Amino acid sequence: MIGLLNRADRGRCLSAVLIVQSVQKVVLLLVNEKDKIKKSSTGRCGHPATLQELRDALLDLHKALIDSERAVYETNVGPINSPHHFLQLLSGDPWFAWLRPVSQLIVAMDEALDAKEPLTRDGVDVLMNESVFLLVPAERGGEFGDRYMAALQRDPHVVLAHAQVAKRIGSGRQQA
Repeated sequence: MIGLLNRADRGRCLSAVLIVQSVQKVVLLLVNEKDKIKKSSTGRCGHPATLQELRDALLDLHKALIDSERAVYETNVGPINSPHHFLQLLSGDPWFAWLRPVSQLIVAMDEALDAKEPLTRDGVDVLMNESVFLLVPAERGGEFGDRYMAALQRDPHVVLAHAQVAKRIGSGRQQA
């Protein structure tokens, strides 16, 4: 069937397949690491730096997604005239609503890192699992999954930021 597609469509199909395969490898790694963590005793986590690194990588991914989505918005709808206008769109326009789960996850990480109580392995695990769900757009589906996959296919900055988040999740699981 791929042989019937033109060269550009074959390239897009191949890119999508490679992205899905890399996401599947990350998920498999995370599932294996999660099993190891469950087998070990829970308690205080000595790796808040790992969560901070993941949070920073997610923040970079969030910025890449916002920049990418802004370009698409301006192409399809029209120019964004000011930073104030852009902030209004980000916070209230349905076009950008699909980005809110990433924003909420970053806020949850900030709250966990700033909490008076020390982080536990379980707490870090919950936040890492939430990150995994963001990395599996094809499996999750829905508006977030569809729009995230589209951003991955159109913007190399999003792909690079995605890879950094996946790397941080993998290294966080290995240290825990």
